[in-house]
Order: sequence, then C-alpha cells, then structure tokens
Amino acid sequence: MAKIQGILFDLGDTLLDFGPVDTLKLFGEGARKAYAYLQQLDQPLPTFANFHRRQLRAVQWQLLKSHLVRREFNSLDVLGRTSRAMGHDLSLEQVEELAWLWYEPLSRCVTVEDGAGEMLEGFRRDGLALAVVSNTFVPGQVLDRHMDQLGLLEYFPTRIYSCDVHYRKPHPKIFQISLERVGISPAEAIFVGDKLRPDIFGSVRAGMISVLKDPSGVNRSRRIRPHHRITSLRQLPEIVAGYSSR
Repeated sequence: MAKIQGILFDLGDTLLDFGPVDTLKLFGEGARKAYAYLQQLDQPLPTFANFHRRQLRAVQWQLLKSHLVRREFNSLDVLGRTSRAMGHDLSLEQVEELAWLWYEPLSRCVTVEDGAGEMLEGFRRDGLALAVVSNTFVPGQVLDRHMDQLGLLEYFPTRIYSCDVHYRKPHPKIFQISLERVGISPAEAIFVGDKLRPDIFGSVRAGMISVLKDPSGVNRSRRIRPHHRITSLRQLPEIVAGYSSR
C-alpha cells in the first residue's frame, strides 16, 4: 500500500459545520443586505419584494437546470446577469461583494470543531498535502473569504469548487482534477466527507481511502461503505497515523 501523501476534505458539514438552517430565511436576509448595498451604490432598483422574487427565481431556475444537465453553476454568473437585467453598472469587485453579502447570513451559522486548526497544522508539519473539494454554487471567492476569516484558508493551497470546474461529486472528473492539482495518486490520498454518495462512493470509485464523518452515526448504506467512520475530526490523525506506519 502506498504511503499517504495528502488529505482531501469536503467543506460543508465536514470542515465547516452549518447545522440545520432555514434556507429561505437566510436567503431573505442576504437579499436585504444586497439591496442595501446596491442602494448605497445608487443603482436603479425595483421594490425590495420584486428584487427578492427575481433573485430567488433566478437561483431556483439554475438549480433545476443544474440538476437536469448534471453540471454545476456559479451564482456569481447569476448575480451578474440579474444585475445587468436591472440596469446595474457594477465592477467585478462589486459583484463579488454582492455575492458575499448574499452568503454572509449563512456564514454566521457556521461552527468549526475545537482543535481543527491544530490538527491541520500537524498534517502540514508532517508534509501532507491538504485540499478542499466541495460541491457548491457559492463562488470560490466567497468561500475563500469565509475560510480566511475562520483561519483555515492558509492550510488549503488547493481548493476545488464544483462551480469552477462544473462537475459535482461523485463525478469522477472532479476527483481526477483534484488529485492532479494536488499532485498525488489516488492510492496516496485520503478523502474525508459527510455524505455517502458524493463523498464516499465518489472517492472510493476514484481509488482513494474514504473517511465518513457521521456525528450521529446514522448515515449508513448496505451498498456504500467507507473505509473508516468518525464522529469528529479529532479522530482523523489516528487514522492517518495508522497508514503512515504501514
């Protein structure tokens, strides 16, 4: 068996714990922040209700389309199109700030496990390559900003977001791209995620060692079985050490 050279992490509910969220409520909060920002920029705007409805429909349509064509979309593109349709004249930096304001209410729901930073520092000190591989339509710039605020960005020089590569886990292509960018073979990689089909099935099919983070212990399937199960990231160093000693 090849020596482990890197660990690839899912983001949501693996590295970042979101917990139960009211998506529509958070979308509404983001809409108000975005609307206020556009008012500050003196951009032409419809009523807030109309603004909120148009943005929600645009995202819902893209979600449906993404499901049908099995390819990811980037909400930054959606924001750009809807803004232009409303007559806004925004720079790329302003559109990115707009995207952050939509996401910011959700960011406040996030917690990170105690000791996660120390764990990642230990992996980095041991020479392991670290990467994030996430299914998301949230722009990478926004997620990078959030990870930076949490003190996690420095540990992940490689970050693969489905909205940038257009393929979603468990598609083999996103794992192939991830491994190529990290520069290791599948047999040298551990993948850590919280979902059976996207994370575990996808990584096992790609030839990686899979670790399922399942705090409640109920995420089970007869067909999809991870190599390892953990309830906390604090258990991960012991698994990694086991492969290093073989």
